[in-house]
Amino acid sequence: MIQNTLRPKLNMLDPDQVANIVDEAISILEEVGITVENSEALELLHGVGSKIDKQKVFIPPDIVNKALKTAPPQIIMYDRFEQQVADLSKDNVHFDPGSAALLILDYEKNKIRNAISSDCYKFSRLTDKMDNIALQSTGVVPSDVPEEAADSYRLYAALQECLKPIVTGTFNIASFDVMKNMLTVIREDEKNLREKPLAIFDCCPSPPLKWSNLTCQNLIDAARAGIPAELVSMPLTGATSPVTLLGAVVQHCAESLSGIVIHQLANPGAPIIYGGSPAMFDMRVGTTPMGAIETMMIDSAYAQVGKYLGLPTHAYMGLSDSKCVDMQAGLESGIGVIIAALAGVNMVSGAGMMDFENCQSLEKLVIDNEICGMALRLIKGITQRDAIIAKDIIKEVISNGKFISHPHTLKWFKKEAYYPGKVIDRTTDEQFYINGGKCAFEKAHEQVEKILSTHEPEHLEKEKLKALIDIMTHRFAQFGSKLPETDD
Repeated sequence: MIQNTLRPKLNMLDPDQVANIVDEAISILEEVGITVENSEALELLHGVGSKIDKQKVFIPPDIVNKALKTAPPQIIMYDRFEQQVADLSKDNVHFDPGSAALLILDYEKNKIRNAISSDCYKFSRLTDKMDNIALQSTGVVPSDVPEEAADSYRLYAALQECLKPIVTGTFNIASFDVMKNMLTVIREDEKNLREKPLAIFDCCPSPPLKWSNLTCQNLIDAARAGIPAELVSMPLTGATSPVTLLGAVVQHCAESLSGIVIHQLANPGAPIIYGGSPAMFDMRVGTTPMGAIETMMIDSAYAQVGKYLGLPTHAYMGLSDSKCVDMQAGLESGIGVIIAALAGVNMVSGAGMMDFENCQSLEKLVIDNEICGMALRLIKGITQRDAIIAKDIIKEVISNGKFISHPHTLKWFKKEAYYPGKVIDRTTDEQFYINGGKCAFEKAHEQVEKILSTHEPEHLEKEKLKALIDIMTHRFAQFGSKLPETDD
């Protein structure tokens, strides 16, 4: 038996373009410079010979190249029980839901509303059961808790309701230590947290070419804690970056390289991901469509640059700008997931997300889980299972037998196909109406209700749960508030 498989692959740029993009980005950092509002980062950059004019920093090429040499090419992520679940390297593809949505689509009311604390629990519990989504995220921002504690509360809920590693981030400088302490409770000590990462922290430069005090400090804190940082550069074509797609990729590269320099100066060898959330700015209506094909082209192009630099990659893809779970949501999410998988993006964020990254839908998350499953099947390619591909089987069946009951069929049918769950309809029209004639959105809601009412994630040990409660109780008390009561 032989297994000869060609993996399908998408490259948006030719090798010369990739090299030119990196060269231009390095020149921009040296000649144009980048604004850095964080005093600690300014000290680090000054210490290696960068020219500094107030908050404008001009980074020499050799500093950039040195940082690239120390940044690791691989990051392994582990779940709550320290089992490996994701290898962020090469062309390995993993999915997680989009993060930090302020809104949620309420199925019963058929409208978008502000997310609340109970939504954090439901979202994480549902994600725990999504087989094709390897990581979870702090997907929604609750509006019923103190604003300063909303970032850490999301993590607090996620650590209880889902075993998967987490993509998250902070909204203020003080939150990092709070969140690191909660992660350390799960891993039991900081050394174990470094060795078996449980969370990734997003760090977002401000386009064009600026690091705010908050995001720069997050980058430094993550580096020194050994917690993977994920760069999320967000150029908008014609609005906060050049209007051309290649121009946006160059700016994205310059912003990301500057982040890598700061990060590696803080702790050489610390894990960092070359990611982003750029968009093709729609000049007609002044929006940032994540479902635009041009946005996806920028994403896959900069991912190719990240691979050229030898770094793990990330992109916000597989989400929609639709305000409801409809055909637009399906086509935009489907195209994005497929392009991301073909481009070999290591960490693909966006499942469940809609409305320009502002809203999450539990039902869309269930549907997107199936899209992710199909994409993962696609990149496995077509495998040659036998030395004689089909002639012998066809000859045997034509002479005496049936394909459907043949041992060859029984041996391979489960490996050849991805069989989606009930939300994807493949029945006859007669059976479709016997089953109630429900659309994918309705069936997805049934799945949401079933999972939330029956699924009990593995409970945290009592000591660890108490430690998390104590950390969050103290954090809320700083703002004269108490933890919200929730049945979820």
